[in-house]
Parts: sequence; structure tokens; C-alpha cells
Amino acid sequence: MSRALPRHHRPVRLPITGELDLHTFRPDDVDDLVPAYLAECAARHLPSVRLIHGKGTGRLRLRVHALLSQSPLVRSYRLGDERSGSWGATIATLH
Repeated sequence: MSRALPRHHRPVRLPITGELDLHTFRPDDVDDLVPAYLAECAARHLPSVRLIHGKGTGRLRLRVHALLSQSPLVRSYRLGDERSGSWGATIATLH
């Protein structure tokens, strides 16, 4: 007999819209979450992804940028402008 996973261990289904708000996730999940989300966006032929990391101390932004720079799916990335979140969000252009 298999036991159900506790709620906090169950996979979460995310809508793939090209926008991911990282505020709702634990920082420890970002290293797996961001590459997986980029792969799903690329599979759906989305041209770009908006990752909302917040302004805060900048640690999460730096981690997101490191992940983007390592991803073969990402052509380029930049901070958002005044309409897309300013320096609290990063826009990645996919191949």
C-alpha cells in the first residue's frame, strides 16, 4: 500500500504562461524550478519569459541571473523596464 505524500512534498502544477513569480517558492527550489520552467516555456515556443524575483537584497536576482547565463535555452536576459517590473523582474529571451 502506497502512502500519499504530505502536501508540502507534492509536485505543484504551474500554468505555463511565460511569467513566473518566484515569491511563492522557497529559495532552495529556485535552482530546479527556473530551468524546468524555461524548458516548459521553450517546449511551448514562448519567445520570452518574465521571472519576478523582487527587489529585496538582490540575492535571488543574482541566483536567477546565474541560472539564466548557464541555460542553453536563453539567448539573452535583462532587467525589466518600468512596465515590466523594473529591477524586481528579469526578462529572458529564449532561442
